[in-house]
Amino acid sequence: MLQIDLWKRILIWLVVAAGLLLALPNAFYSRVEGHNDAIASGVEDSTWPSYLPTGLVNLGLDLRGGAHLLAEVRVADVYESRMKGMWPEIRNRLRDAREQVGTIRLVEGKPDELRVRIGDADGMARAVQLVRDLARPVTTLTGAGASDIEVRAEGDILVVTLSEAERAATDDRTVRQSLEIIRRRIDEVGTREPTIQRQGADRILIQVPGIGSASELKQIIGTTAQLTFQPVVSRTASADASAGPGQEVLPSLDEEGVFYILEDTPVVTGEELVDAQPSFDQNGRPAVTFRFNPTGARKFGDYTAANIGNPFAIVLDDEVISAPVIQSHIAGGSGIITGNFSVEESTNLAVLLRAGALPAGLDFLEERTIGPELGADSIAAGKLACIVAFAGVLIFMVASYGLFGIFANLALLANVGLIFGLLSMIGATLTLPGIAGIVLTIGMAVDANVLVFERIREELKTARGPARAIELGYDRALSAIVDANITTFMIAVILFALGSGPVRGFSVTLGIGIVTSVFTAIWVTRLLIVMWFERRRPKTIEV
Repeated sequence: MLQIDLWKRILIWLVVAAGLLLALPNAFYSRVEGHNDAIASGVEDSTWPSYLPTGLVNLGLDLRGGAHLLAEVRVADVYESRMKGMWPEIRNRLRDAREQVGTIRLVEGKPDELRVRIGDADGMARAVQLVRDLARPVTTLTGAGASDIEVRAEGDILVVTLSEAERAATDDRTVRQSLEIIRRRIDEVGTREPTIQRQGADRILIQVPGIGSASELKQIIGTTAQLTFQPVVSRTASADASAGPGQEVLPSLDEEGVFYILEDTPVVTGEELVDAQPSFDQNGRPAVTFRFNPTGARKFGDYTAANIGNPFAIVLDDEVISAPVIQSHIAGGSGIITGNFSVEESTNLAVLLRAGALPAGLDFLEERTIGPELGADSIAAGKLACIVAFAGVLIFMVASYGLFGIFANLALLANVGLIFGLLSMIGATLTLPGIAGIVLTIGMAVDANVLVFERIREELKTARGPARAIELGYDRALSAIVDANITTFMIAVILFALGSGPVRGFSVTLGIGIVTSVFTAIWVTRLLIVMWFERRRPKTIEV
């Protein structure tokens, strides 16, 4: 017969109550937002009860405003790092042929080239050939058949540069990597549904709603977190200490007035990290543990095995955070970074290291902080659309199904509350396309009720009684309801997976709306009908 177990009734009402409670702060948006800002600043605030939830639906860039940046990637920075990275391999190759090429010495040159003085001028041809043998093919369709380096002789100087094909391929990789790292860094600070896309050859457009200013956004994405492990040449107390070719002077992070002369070619870089986690050292102080990939682990292990007793520097963003002496062979590719960290600093450092280092610097060509007044018209239009859609659905349901239509409308109100409750809980961002998703959900939310009510009408014709008709109506309409909503939900998932920015905003609200509308149609409306039927026990019903 028509009945719902007590525990199911309690669970249904608890879910509805929880959803409405989570959605409640959005009805007092300015008040709750001010309360949250005060708490975040460490100020006591009593404008909003502490026992009530404080989660809000973030408004998107088009509704609330936010930060807009247009950044240009300094792709030429990568040429210099590539040249520095090639020097150890070139040096070893030429050293092995010292009898033919004579002495070799790295000399100063342009940042994007490597200049090596050859002691025996008669061996220059042999030196050029040895270095050319290190060339690799360019791994792009446009650069097929080309080598990654060009080698030439200028008197007794051997000059190595990247080829044009390799530069083009490197530029593309650098921008793609910067794009992904910026995306990961912004994602680390919360669900903001940012718009991050490439523009032209070397520019990236970044739009993040809810950020207070463009400078705040620049702080999030501008932190390089470039980690390197470099050999120590000597320690000095002067920043003006002379460094030889292939060396650099960097300050100590912990010891004021202390500087290190380091070889500027790192043994291992942060690009070879696969994980970094906050932890504590043996003395209970905050630290960061790290783990290299197999390539980095092998290089790190080989270096420590060959340099026991020598110091090496752990460098973060051009500052030496630690310069320990290698006590033994460090195998396994894992280690720990210690320093004067707080727990928060070690956590943030681990996040930045996991996100990866930006491969090149950024120049911000355009930055704007967009005020909320620009989205006032969009908000007004969205509100009007929701009100019109809501009113139209309510009138249609009451006119078509009478009392049962009123039950469906009550469930629709609960549905909208659940949508905003879930959006608040996950901290999602509502954009104008997101409002469109809610409006569409309002129209779709009654589809399941229409299927059920029409099925009940058909079952009433069999004269089996109203209780049996209601029960069969729900049972036999269930498959059609599930099929229709599963297909729509799959589309929402595909849009979220393949889309970006506003498209994701639409897919999130649509997907959540489908889940809540099915719940309210199948369970909330049914529970209301059952409770009414148990009290009235009508002999006949009008649907």
